[in-house]
Amino acid sequence: MRVCVQRVARATVTVNGSIAGQIGQGLLILIGVGKSDTTHEADWVAEKCAGLRVFTNSEGKMDLSVLDVKGSVLVVPQFTLYGDVHKGKRPNFTNAAGPEMGKELYEHFCEQVCKVHGLVVQTGVFGAHMDVELVNDGPVTIWIEKEAEGS
Repeated sequence: MRVCVQRVARATVTVNGSIAGQIGQGLLILIGVGKSDTTHEADWVAEKCAGLRVFTNSEGKMDLSVLDVKGSVLVVPQFTLYGDVHKGKRPNFTNAAGPEMGKELYEHFCEQVCKVHGLVVQTGVFGAHMDVELVNDGPVTIWIEKEAEGS
């Protein structure tokens, strides 16, 4: 599983001109599911994201999590995080999960972040063409990856 986590002042995802998800201060998480991923990887990544200390404390040090600052999370499915361009210039997506499995683990991840970690979660729309707008605060962008066991 791969996620690109961005600390944002605000973020919005729009589908067909309608807002699907919108947050103020918090984390925008772009998530890609690999074909070997399971709920184990989703749970591990959700735990990392919820506890990621990328918000500044009163001394200006990155030491607070999204939970600490009472922020929100916008999770956007993005299978293109598994685009491989080692050969040629056209991305190869053979390592990305198929739509059914990808959606199932995407929803599981969102549920973990919301129910287990108590965060307000907004989402994109799986499989849709989405417009994502954000104000990256910092900018702060962190890449988190958890390979499936035995991959």
